[in-house]
Order: sequence, then C-alpha cells, then structure tokens
Amino acid sequence: MNTVFDICIKRNRLCWTIDGAGLFCAVGYSVLTWLSLQPEHLSLTTYYSLLALCLLASLVAFYYADEKLLTPARLLIWAACFRMIGVCGDPLWEDDFFRYLWDGYRFYETGTPYGIAPATFFGDSSIPARFYGLLAQVNYPDVPTIYGPTLQYTFLLSHMFAPAQIGVLQVFYALIDMAMILLLLRLTRVRWVLLYAWSPLVIKEIAFTAHPDGFAAMLMMLALYCRQQQWLVAAVSMLAFSVGAKVFALLMVPFILLRLSFCYWILFVLVLFALYAPFLWQGASDMGGLLVFARDWQFNSSAYALLRLYLEPLTVKMILGIGFLGVYAALLWQHVKAVNWTMPRGDIIFGVFLLVAPVVNAWYLLWLLPFAVLFPRLWSWTFSVMVLLSYCVGINLNSTEVAAFEMPLWILILEYSTVFAAVIIDVWFRYSRRYSLNSISYKI
Repeated sequence: MNTVFDICIKRNRLCWTIDGAGLFCAVGYSVLTWLSLQPEHLSLTTYYSLLALCLLASLVAFYYADEKLLTPARLLIWAACFRMIGVCGDPLWEDDFFRYLWDGYRFYETGTPYGIAPATFFGDSSIPARFYGLLAQVNYPDVPTIYGPTLQYTFLLSHMFAPAQIGVLQVFYALIDMAMILLLLRLTRVRWVLLYAWSPLVIKEIAFTAHPDGFAAMLMMLALYCRQQQWLVAAVSMLAFSVGAKVFALLMVPFILLRLSFCYWILFVLVLFALYAPFLWQGASDMGGLLVFARDWQFNSSAYALLRLYLEPLTVKMILGIGFLGVYAALLWQHVKAVNWTMPRGDIIFGVFLLVAPVVNAWYLLWLLPFAVLFPRLWSWTFSVMVLLSYCVGINLNSTEVAAFEMPLWILILEYSTVFAAVIIDVWFRYSRRYSLNSISYKI
C-alpha cells in the first residue's frame, strides 16, 4: 500500500510540475503580450529573456512528461492558453502583416491583389485614410505581392470581418495551428507533440505575428495524412491548396503523387488551376513578386552567404541547387523503393533546403517542425531556437554599424555553428548507438 501511495504522490507531483511549467509559460507570454502593446520599443534583451524562460519551462515539461501524465487534453489546454494570450498582443519585430491587410483590401476592392505594386498608389487620394496608413508601412512597396491565392482568400476574409485589423488573421491562424496539433497527435506520441505545441517559435510566429506559413504547412501535413490513410482525393486536393498557399509545398508533390494513377495528377492540376484562374483571368498572379524574391533577396543564409564571398550569385545558386537536388533525388528514390507508402523525411528535405536557401526567415521553420515531431532530432529543434536570432538586425539593435535589415556576422556564426554542432552530435551518437532522443524520459 505504501508503494502504491508513494507512486500516486510522485505522479501528482510530476503533474504539478508539468502544469507549473505551463503556468510559467503562460505568465511569460502574458508579459510579452503586455510589452507588445506598450508604446515603448521592446528591447531584444527583454524579448529573448522571456522566450528563453518559456523555452526552459517547456523543456522541463518535456523531460518529466510521459503518456500517462501528459494527456492530450492537458497538452491542448495549455497550447490553447498560450495561443489565446499571443493573439491578444501586437506583432513583434514584424511588418509583413501590413502587406496581408493591404492585399485583403485590394482583393476586396478590385477582385485581385496581383499585378500592381503598392508603391503605385503613393499619392492616390482615393485611398481611404486608414488604408493609406497601411500602405505607408508595407515593406518592399515596389514589389508586387508574393502570397499565393490560398492565402489571399484568408486575407480577403480578414478584411471582410475587420478591415485594416490583424486580429482576425491572428485568431484564424492560431485555430489552424490547434488543428495542426490535433493532427500531429494522430501521427505520433503526445510527448513529442509538446515540443511543437509549446514551441516559442511557433507561438511567436503564428499567434503573435500571424505568419501564414503555419496555415500552408497544415494543409501540407493534412495532405500527407490523407495520403497515409488512402483518402486520395482529399490528399491531392489539400496538396494543391498548400501549393497554392506557398511554393515550398512543391517539395512534397512527388512524395504524394507518385504511385497514383494519372487521374490524380490531373485532379491536382485542376484544383491548382481553379485557385489561380480568377486572378489569371485578370492578367496577373504571384509569379512576378516571386521572381523578384528569388532573384534579388538574401537574408540569414548559411551555405549561400559563405559561397557568395567567392562566387557570383547565379553560380552559387546553381551549385547549391544541384547539391540539394542530389539529396532530394536520393530521398525520393528511397521513398519509391519502399514496399508501402511511408511518411517522407520532410525534416531532411526542408532542413537541407533551408541550408542552401538565400533567405531563411524564422517562420520558414514552420515547414520543418511538424516533421521534427515525427522524426525527432536534436538539430531540428536546435534550429527552431537559434533561428530566432534572425531578429538581431540593425534596425532592432539600434546599430549604426550594421545595415537596417542585416545581421551582424557574429550572430550568423553563432546561429549556424550551434545548429551544425547539433547535427554532428546527432550523427555521432546515431552511429555510436549510445544515444537517442527517444530515450530522454523520466522514469517513475
């Protein structure tokens, strides 16, 4: 009896530890929300300190959790709590949301947000004052929008509910993110889903900042889940919607469509065409902005930035592109040879893609993290933490030595050296067979 009683006491203490960690995170995000609403400029030191404390509490909960202590209900309650707190705040260190709101306005007014750069409307007296205020804060106003039609419909929906207000998109994308957590719970153990559900990166980029990549990644994961369940029409349709949201989803197209009959390929093309058709009818799409993005932009890159010290941009892109295609082809061939359809190694695909990409924004990791839940490795979760250093740019540092949207060299070195060190640790211990992330658990 004493043994049973002691076990019950210990379990209760561990439950309190998990809930205490959740409460600690909730307080941290509440403080961050309050600071985001203040007129004073939030310091990076305060920002990173709060996120570090929330990360530490999340790791404590992860360490002490097992399937009996961390039930799906407990996980979902805390995840919903963090996201509700986040949507009450203002976007942090971001101005992309001005483009979302502007696109929603242009879509509502003219039937399309494409083809005309925001800068064209500078000085246009017909623009209502509140939207002219948005226009003044749109970044890269001389570039037409790069957001795909699936996302544009969400921007339109936001405009119809609350013009010029980001709150609707924050709530919508946060709800979609909760759906992502539910989906991941069907694919793997609840303990690993905690790393995603409590991730400071996910909460910051989706709940606080309303980046739509989480919505696009959710559509991609839903397509993969439907493919696993042999719900083929749904899988192909969701894949088309994901590609229509962001081109990153193209990386999953062969893994879903291979082995399927030609009619499913036709269905994919038809659904994607249906998304684009209303805009193509009016003469424009997101391709103009995407071409400018692919040709000219560079930010927070690793291999690309290193090779650019010695080679021209086009040469670097060709070298890295060939290297990526080699890795991609090897993974695809392995997938094709499997007897039954299996979940692709999206962690490796998106990880290598981000390694060679000229632009690595923090929210791009939202494409990687669902696979990091399914295939947990130290490097992927380390990357999700270190990529937050990408907000250390000149304008946020109040630096006169670093350009407004450039990162100091030492920050880049710190970010990627830490990630590469995690890769080495993963490889070393995998082949030495002395370590596995799955072995990290608290034994009662």
